[in-house]
Amino acid sequence: MKTLLELIDINKTYKMGEVKLEVLKHVDLKIKKGELVALIGSSGSGKSTLLNILGCLDRPSAGKVYIDGKDTSKLTDDELAIIRGKKIGFIFQFFYLLPNLTALENVELPMMFADKKDKQKRAKDLMKLVGLEHRMTHYPTQMSGGEQQRVAIARALANEPEIILADEPTGNLDSKNGKEIMNILYKLNKQGITLLIVTHDKSISGNIDRKVYLKDGEII
Repeated sequence: MKTLLELIDINKTYKMGEVKLEVLKHVDLKIKKGELVALIGSSGSGKSTLLNILGCLDRPSAGKVYIDGKDTSKLTDDELAIIRGKKIGFIFQFFYLLPNLTALENVELPMMFADKKDKQKRAKDLMKLVGLEHRMTHYPTQMSGGEQQRVAIARALANEPEIILADEPTGNLDSKNGKEIMNILYKLNKQGITLLIVTHDKSISGNIDRKVYLKDGEII
């Protein structure tokens, strides 16, 4: 299988005055096309920082990040934004839906930046895909946490990404809604989308191809 994401000797250090905080240390990771990988670690282990680097939202202090064979260290911020828009979909623990937009408008939003045609039709199709065709005109405040996360998944799919990066996608949900969200993600992976799920839940199970454990900024 083709390697879609690759990290080589990644380090990330934050400077706080004269103090240096090492968040990631010599991380190597390969994720192949079609894989479903769980990145597991406790709070403060560096999971979210690693996810941000994989998603081109942050740059490492040292090391190389390759997306679909392309060395991202040689790309400008604008070029990285294009890669994010075309290849990567993001799902976050706190949903990050815009409260003044309807569910349907939230799903349409990434397509506006990508200048896609038939935005509303695709947004409606995606709302149906996540089982929310009856909630298209509702605002986030009128929806449950589980429904908001479904909208967030639909939004992540808007530009037909190859890769979805999910940061604690069930962290704010009860067990029933959490299970339903995971089932949607499993189905997307079966359809060919490469999926990385970041979680602190060591008991995560299901159709996971690989579990990667992160502790104190290192893969163990």
